[in-house]
Amino acid sequence: MKIGFIGIGNMGGAMIKGFIQSGRVEAENIFVSNRTPERMQDFVKETNVQACRSNKEVVEKAEIVFLAVKPKDFPEILSELQPAFQPGKSILVSIAAGMTLEQLEQYTNEAADMSIIRVMPNLGSLIGEGMTAVAGNEAASQDDVSLVLNLLALIGEAIELPEEQFSIFSAIAGCSPAFTFTYIDALARAAVRHGLNKETATRIASQAVLGSAKTVLESGISPMNLADQVASPGGTTIEGVLTLADTGFVSAVVQAVDASYKKDIEMIQRSSENPR
Repeated sequence: MKIGFIGIGNMGGAMIKGFIQSGRVEAENIFVSNRTPERMQDFVKETNVQACRSNKEVVEKAEIVFLAVKPKDFPEILSELQPAFQPGKSILVSIAAGMTLEQLEQYTNEAADMSIIRVMPNLGSLIGEGMTAVAGNEAASQDDVSLVLNLLALIGEAIELPEEQFSIFSAIAGCSPAFTFTYIDALARAAVRHGLNKETATRIASQAVLGSAKTVLESGISPMNLADQVASPGGTTIEGVLTLADTGFVSAVVQAVDASYKKDIEMIQRSSENPR
C-alpha cells in the first residue's frame, strides 16, 4: 500500500514516523510533499520516505492521501488537485479539525465517487498511543474506512464514529490531554508544597495517571467503581475524593468539556458560512 502525505508538520510528521516504527509500513512506500523545501529535505533524510516535487505527484503515486495542512489551505490545494484524483482508486483523508465531509466534497468540486474520509487524531499519536475518530462520506466504502482504521491502529486506537459526534469526540479526546496535563501539574505542585522536587513529583504523578488509565481499559471496571475500591473507609483517599467533590472538581471537568464542544460547533458554523 502506497501512502501520501501533503504536509509534514507536527501531526503529519508524527503519524508518518509512527507508521514506519510499527514495522508494517515501509518508508519507501510513503510519498510526501511540503510547502517548505528545507523542512522536507530534513524530514526525508531522517525517515527515508520519498520526496515529491508537487502535491499532484503525491496524489498520482499514492493510494491513500493524507491532507495534513492548515484548514485555511484546503480550498486552494483541493481545487488544484481535483483533476488528479481518481474516483474508485484514490482515498482522500483529512486530519483537519472543524472541516466537515460536506465542505471537503465542495472543495473537490464534488467529484463523483470521490472517497473522502475524515479523521481526528489526538496528541497521543505522537508516541503511538493515539485515539482517533474516523468517518467516511457516502462514496467511501466500508473497505475504504476499514483500511484507514487499520492504518491508524498502528499509532494507537481508532474507532469509526458518525461525523455528528466528532465535536464531542474532539472535546474528550482532542482537548482532554491539555486537561490531563493540567491535572498532572497540579498534583506535582501539591507535592512540591510538601517537600518533593518538581521533577520527581511530575514523574510520580504521570506514572500514577498512566497506570490508572490502563487499569480502566484493561479491567473492564467502571472508573467510579475503581475509585470506590481504592477509597478505604476512614482512609486518606476518601478524604481527598470528598474534597474534590466539595470543591466542584467533577463540575469543572464537565464545564470544560461543554466549553470545548461549544467552541468546536462554533468553528464549524463559521467555516460553513465562509467556505472559501
